[in-house]
Amino acid sequence: MAATTSTNTTTRRRLVASPGAWLVWAAVAFFLLNLAGVVGSVLVSSFGTRWFDSWFPEGFTGEWYGAAWKEFGLLDVISVTLQISLLVVLISVLIGVPAAYVLARRTFPFKRLVMFAFLLPILMPPITYGIPLATVLYKFGLAPGIAGVVLSNLVPSVPFVILTMTPFIEQINPSIESAARMCGAGVRALFLRVLGPLLVPGILAAAILVLVRTVGMFELTFLTAGPDSQTLVVALYYSMSAAGIRAQQSIDAMAVIYTSTMLVLLVIALRFVNPTQLVARVKETPEP
Repeated sequence: MAATTSTNTTTRRRLVASPGAWLVWAAVAFFLLNLAGVVGSVLVSSFGTRWFDSWFPEGFTGEWYGAAWKEFGLLDVISVTLQISLLVVLISVLIGVPAAYVLARRTFPFKRLVMFAFLLPILMPPITYGIPLATVLYKFGLAPGIAGVVLSNLVPSVPFVILTMTPFIEQINPSIESAARMCGAGVRALFLRVLGPLLVPGILAAAILVLVRTVGMFELTFLTAGPDSQTLVVALYYSMSAAGIRAQQSIDAMAVIYTSTMLVLLVIALRFVNPTQLVARVKETPEP
């Protein structure tokens, strides 16, 4: 009991003696309050009828969601978004996992340079290489269209899979593969029956993160998309910038639909990925 009282007293003294902690918490609370205000105003506006010079709209209705669904053709937009995202995920995994295996298991000249080349599309802003990339895709007739959108999104997605899977593969003991080869397993059986089950968690994590990234990618998709290959984020941009008279509530309704879609994907991603967990290579120390 005395120990508990002493611990509580020490905690109170630390809180009183560290005004910097209170300043940090105040900044976090201020940020969250502003974020809630911005998101809340858009959400309320998407259900409002008229909203001028008052705290709340004059009335509430759900017709703006139906109007946005029909006006912007959201069924087709969501279908195209899922089609493009799934294609990017599938191709990225098919290319990225074998490449990550080579980087994790093989030593070759200029390996560090290759890793640096994979880092560039992730570190650089997409617009810096998106414009010349889009120019090449237009030149060869691959853009505008779904093919151009998929190819452009593969540039940052494949390195993302490689950088996610390389340390994951490094943690798998190579002796497992050696034992499988000694038992007569070929390359196909080794990947499908031995490494495959071990790599499933890492592949799922990389695939879901690439899916979220592709749905939210604006620059590369905007530069290569056509009228029939717009994703949800590009359609939202066009709805805001297009000429003509359009009710603000319908745009807010579309923004809520986009935000809800991203939140669902993030919730699914967090079921497989812990953002506080870092994947690091575990080096075995030889026994004396």
